Amino acid sequence: MINTLEGLKIGFCVTGSFCTFEKAFATVSQLVSTKALVTPIMSFNASSIDTRFGKAQEHINKLEDFTGKKVIKTIEDAEPIGPKKLHDILVVAPCTANTLAKLALGITDTPVTMAVKSHIRNSRPVLIAISTNDALAAAAKNIGALQNYKNYYFVPYAQDDYYNKPYSIVARFELIPEAIIKAMNGVQIQPIIYRK
Repeated sequence: MINTLEGLKIGFCVTGSFCTFEKAFATVSQLVSTKALVTPIMSFNASSIDTRFGKAQEHINKLEDFTGKKVIKTIEDAEPIGPKKLHDILVVAPCTANTLAKLALGITDTPVTMAVKSHIRNSRPVLIAISTNDALAAAAKNIGALQNYKNYYFVPYAQDDYYNKPYSIVARFELIPEAIIKAMNGVQIQPIIYRK
C-alpha cells in the first residue's frame, strides 16, 4: 500500500495546453517538495512553441530548475523509459485532446506518447490531467476509451467556463498528488467529474 509521494519516481509529461502551464509547473514544484523524484518530459509542441503564456525555453528552464533534471524532449530519449523501468507512474498534465487521441489510438509520434507507450507496456499506471476545449465534443470518445483502458487513471475534471466554452474541460490540478497515490494503489480517485 502506497501512502506517500516521497521517493516515488514520477515522469511528469507536459503537452501543449499552454494556458495551464502555470498550474502544471506549480504541481511539479509541489511534487518535488514532497521528495518525489520527478523527471520532466515534454511534447514537441510544448518544448518548441513560444506563446503569449511564455517562451518555450523559459518553460524548459523552469522544469529543469524545479526538478534538477534535463527535460526529455525527443522520442529517442523517451523510448528507454519502459525497458529501464525508469518511473513508477507517468503523469500527463496537461493532456491535450491531440495527445489524448493518440494515446487512445496507439499513435506514437511525440516524446510524450512514446513515454506512455514505453511505460505502460510494463502495466504501470498513467495519470491523465485533461485540458481541452473540445472534451465534450470531438474528444469525448477518446476520454471514454482511455477511461475504459487498464492502467489509465484520470485526475478529476470540470467544465472551466460552461457559458463561453460549453465543451471545455480542465482537470483539477490541485488533486494530482492525491490522484497519484490512488493510482499507485490501482484506484481511480472519485468523483471523476468534479462539480465546482
